[in-house]
Amino acid sequence: MSPDLLLAAAIVAGTPILFAALGELLAERAGVINLGLEGTMLVGAVSGFIVAAETGSVWMGVIGSALCGALFGLAFAFLTITLRMNQIVTGLGFTILGGGLSAYFGSGYVGQPLPVSMARPDLGALADVPFLGVALFRHDFLVYIVLALAIGISFYIYRTRQGLVLRALGNSPDVLDMLGMNVTALRYLYVGLGTALAGIGGAYLSLVTTPTWIENMTAGRGWIALALVIFASWRPLWLMFGACLFGLVEALRFRMQIGESASAIDPHFLSMLPYAATVLVLVLISGARARMNAPVALGTAYDRESR
Repeated sequence: MSPDLLLAAAIVAGTPILFAALGELLAERAGVINLGLEGTMLVGAVSGFIVAAETGSVWMGVIGSALCGALFGLAFAFLTITLRMNQIVTGLGFTILGGGLSAYFGSGYVGQPLPVSMARPDLGALADVPFLGVALFRHDFLVYIVLALAIGISFYIYRTRQGLVLRALGNSPDVLDMLGMNVTALRYLYVGLGTALAGIGGAYLSLVTTPTWIENMTAGRGWIALALVIFASWRPLWLMFGACLFGLVEALRFRMQIGESASAIDPHFLSMLPYAATVLVLVLISGARARMNAPVALGTAYDRESR
């Protein structure tokens, strides 16, 4: 595979991870850790496919996946924010719940091809630029949307007043409460937005990457997205690098499976490579830096009576 095609494949493979990781970053910046990301992506994948297949519109599928992801996330928010249940345990439960719901509602669609496809923007002469044309300017709309979101979220967090409120929400929610802001409502908002993005990430798999529905098709990508948030030290632009790194390893895995050495390498070993590479990067790079930037109130239910 030529370098330009390899980079293009890495970007496509990293897109669903980046959607989910950006969503998780918003939730964690608000002080809520959602380990149900894998289940949320599965809910988004199956709902996006069903809506797109029934309506004949891939964009309706994207909207459907965002709405279902948001509703799934708001149920998680009710348990962890309003009822103050343990976020870790509840998140693990929602991972299992999402897998079960997606298998149930998608049982009649397993293996069916999607009758519509995601359009690609016509970027004119940019698509013909040597190397960059193939690598960067021949992707579908969702690729460019998620890259723009990463840049926009970074600007929002570090350059706007509401971004300052979001950072305070994860570090000092009691201060916001004393200033008259509704901590509960704000956390609901960011968890809902975050799970909507995770739902779109799941839908990218069933609408673009593999335009069909397969049970458990996320294959652990939700857990990778969770790890990438830590790797990126809760910084949106660093998430782009991490997602591209995962996508690169994923693309290399497919290249090795069809290369001359394919028969000599166990396919299970190749399937393990993207996840092993992400864990290795986390161990070598992110540890101390991530701990310094972690939101102080992350994982802690806010109780204004305990101020």
